Amino acid sequence: MVAPPGLVKKICCIGAGYVGGPTCAMIADKNPNTEVTVVDLNEARIRAWNTDDLPVYEPDLLSYVKSARDGAEGKRRPNLFFSTDVDAAVKAADLIFISVNTPTKYTGTGAGSACDLGYVESATRKIAEVAESDKIIIEKSTVPCKTAETIREILAATGRPGVRFEILSNPEFLAEGTAMNDLLHPDRILIGSLRTERGFQAAEVLSSVYGAWVPRDRIMTINLWSSELTKIAANALLAQRISSVNALSAICEATGADIDEVAYACGKDTRIGPRMLKASVGFGGSCFKKDILSLAYISDSLHLPEVAAYWRSVVDINEYQKDRFTRRITKTLYQTLTNKRIAVLGFAYKKNTGDTRETAAISVVNSLVLEQANIRIYDPRVKEEQIWQDLMATASDVELLKKRVTVCSSAYEACTESHAAVILTEWDEFSNKDYSTPTPSTNGVADTEGLRLNGKSPLLERAPTTDAVPQVTATNAIDGANQSASNATESHSSNGASNNGKSESGKASKRMDWRHVASLMKKPMFVFDGRNVVDVDKLESLGFRVECIGKSGTPKASNALLE
Repeated sequence: MVAPPGLVKKICCIGAGYVGGPTCAMIADKNPNTEVTVVDLNEARIRAWNTDDLPVYEPDLLSYVKSARDGAEGKRRPNLFFSTDVDAAVKAADLIFISVNTPTKYTGTGAGSACDLGYVESATRKIAEVAESDKIIIEKSTVPCKTAETIREILAATGRPGVRFEILSNPEFLAEGTAMNDLLHPDRILIGSLRTERGFQAAEVLSSVYGAWVPRDRIMTINLWSSELTKIAANALLAQRISSVNALSAICEATGADIDEVAYACGKDTRIGPRMLKASVGFGGSCFKKDILSLAYISDSLHLPEVAAYWRSVVDINEYQKDRFTRRITKTLYQTLTNKRIAVLGFAYKKNTGDTRETAAISVVNSLVLEQANIRIYDPRVKEEQIWQDLMATASDVELLKKRVTVCSSAYEACTESHAAVILTEWDEFSNKDYSTPTPSTNGVADTEGLRLNGKSPLLERAPTTDAVPQVTATNAIDGANQSASNATESHSSNGASNNGKSESGKASKRMDWRHVASLMKKPMFVFDGRNVVDVDKLESLGFRVECIGKSGTPKASNALLE
């Protein structure tokens, strides 16, 4: 065994993305006597981690990184390092996290469903090549069940004689936008090991690392294969819940029911509970779709076609929801969008992140472009080059896209002379509700905790959320990071610093003035709320016609124009 519990001196994490970076920042902060090194072959990413302009936007991340990376004179020495020297970090480490990208395969057997484990295999071969002493290898990436068996075979076949490896599964359950609080106050830490003496010993070593701040009753040790499957199963169940409420939202729009009221009432049933019952234009992020399709592929490979079809239907509903929302825009705007200007407010898949992977905005914008609309996009966190990269990678007509789309620097710029505003991300600045605290973060998901009936409809108040997502696109063998989901955010420092060197009180949280927006837009004015973050009555009083997910529409404003 490499080191007895509580005496782990050096940890290495392969992959400096959405999971590896934040996870190691927390581990280093809470284990000041342990040296934690995060390695990646992407030099630009490593350079960014060594500055205050971090490559990952996550509230409160910068304060944790600076605490461990820079140290504090007279209080603590630096113990968090970011490097491209993979060999040296692997050779020195007692524990090695594999936190690399596991994207969906796009070619070959299982294309469109199966996970591509190429980065995991490459990282494993590098460990076998370099390691000169016994190591504990920890799967942090989201992987199919039995991946640890593959890792063991590779290490046994290619490792140095006499060097022993123990494999653990330690899946992450982080939600982008709340990752640091998810790490600080996890629902559970899951550690899977073989049911052998060495397996139990390895699990206890990793438990001691988390035990520096996580109560022992929240650290679970289970079967290695159960741990691998639990991560995918958890994401599939969360996504299934979202697709269920989104399917109900279609019925609500057709019947005059209100999805917020339905979700609130259902959530009061203790058998159902209030979490993850927020209807939206559709879930996004790196994990939900990928993991569900992986689960469907596993089911097919086990000759369980009915099970595979069930899980694929969850993704089908999500795609249907995005398409249905786009068709509603076209129908409401008199069946034609040709040359009409549409303001798209929000491009990230949820608030408090700059992540755009699988964001509903990509599908919606591409569909509106094909309807010959002129699209003006604004997002407070997503960089313009990222928006163009996502759209051009998925557009059926790139030249038309370039002609029809403009990226704006403010919501007001996007809304000027627009016929409609389409809200696709629940950024606080887009809401006009009377919240004393910001709107709940969603991935097409949010709690109905905090929902209370007030007159004819429930009002959303602040509540912790659950979600899935994480990872960065890998460009080489050990480049990128894993992904996934879970809770809410607590500040690590009193100055409210967040990563990218930006304050939480900055651009993303300043509310827009909808009265001013009304003076900028063309009449009649329309708002299509894909996140249900606006107060409909207030917007109607300004002359807007408002169409919300899961609600039948509010034609009062347009009717008033005809009177």
